[in-house]
Amino acid sequence: MSIDWSSSVDYPIDEVFHWHERAGAFQRLAPPWQPGHIIEEASSLRDGRAVIGLPGGLRWVAQHSDFDPPYRFVDDLVSLPLHWHHVHSFAPEGPNRTRITDSVTTPVPESLLRSMFTYRHVQLRDDLEVLSDLRRLHPTPLSVAVTGSSGLVGTALCAFLTTGGHRVMRLVRRAPQRADERTWDPADPDPRIFEDVDAVVHLAGASIAGRFSEAHKRDIAASRIEPTLRIADSIVRARRPQTFVVASAIGYYGSDRGDELLDEQSGPGAGFLAHVVDGWEAATRPATDAGLRVVTVRTGIALSPGGGLLRLMRPIFLAGLGGRIGRGRQWVSWIDLDDLTDIYSRVLVDETFAGPVNAVAPEPVRNDDLASTLARVLHRPALVPVPRAALDLVLGAEGGREIACASQRVVPGRLQSAGFRFRRPVVESSLRHQLGRLTLGGVGDHT
Repeated sequence: MSIDWSSSVDYPIDEVFHWHERAGAFQRLAPPWQPGHIIEEASSLRDGRAVIGLPGGLRWVAQHSDFDPPYRFVDDLVSLPLHWHHVHSFAPEGPNRTRITDSVTTPVPESLLRSMFTYRHVQLRDDLEVLSDLRRLHPTPLSVAVTGSSGLVGTALCAFLTTGGHRVMRLVRRAPQRADERTWDPADPDPRIFEDVDAVVHLAGASIAGRFSEAHKRDIAASRIEPTLRIADSIVRARRPQTFVVASAIGYYGSDRGDELLDEQSGPGAGFLAHVVDGWEAATRPATDAGLRVVTVRTGIALSPGGGLLRLMRPIFLAGLGGRIGRGRQWVSWIDLDDLTDIYSRVLVDETFAGPVNAVAPEPVRNDDLASTLARVLHRPALVPVPRAALDLVLGAEGGREIACASQRVVPGRLQSAGFRFRRPVVESSLRHQLGRLTLGGVGDHT
């Protein structure tokens, strides 16, 4: 069976083809809901191989061939007893418009592939649009060092930056295994690893998920405050970087501010996480005092089935066991993972940003609205509420209050004032894209 998906983008054919050649393109096009992870991207579309890890230890190895830039490349599955022949075609529809067609010959039913290719075409269109906007703000590529590059946000951000032509150096705690990796010690970062970079993005930190024992709370604080202070000192001594972007959190505002609208001018709240975030952001002061541009990205709940809250909720809701948490009236300030990636990219290149930036969608929702929307997207009921007592049992009373039942009605004041364009400002549009529940209407054609 041969199936075609096709859509057009308003960019020249050379630009569209070169985007596919850059490191990170495969990652950007990989549907986040599929049960696989990218082990290796192809080094070349001419004759390289891409490798995806599948459940059960299986591997999907795609061999590239038939390279005809900027019009065509091909990949074939060579690792499993399944026929898969995928032709990627590009055709000019004018000087600034390109038709992209994915032609697949396979016995896999079209119904199982529709959501994947719809996602890919939407993702390509949106990424090209955002990258074009960013180039207008900063035409020249940057060299960016990133900690926490293997996490949910770091993986997405590094892929997006490299497809945009930027140079990314991934800071890892082990010995480097790739040309784009450098070893760093959070307790004593070597300034020499920053001497050839323009900006540093600091994402590393222990997960806050888990029972709020004293040991877990110490890990949360220790993995954020002191390493941020150390890396700020190291950047200053390196002298080259001019921009320091640090992951922060809306936990700064406390676990319950009622219906108060919270923007970047709002003061800190009370509680453990508010105290940690306050100290976390204060640890950037050596860089600020030295004249570097410092941005602290106060992130809400990032929506992606690849990690975080949505990764936990999706299987529960698919089983028909989902529902609101507690009374469900707490505010959830969320952000689509692609919008979060765009925010980090924007503050990297836009020198008008400094200080705290709320990385949240413009429309926070109540917890029961989030639950009912997710259930509707997945075509499941939302009838099984999670009682507060059960959360306290798992997370402890403090963890239940500060994580599961936190209520923060946060708005992205700085981003809105700067005219930032959200890809998915409404929670249902984010869930549909991230979970592969989009319709093909308005995206392209398939036969």
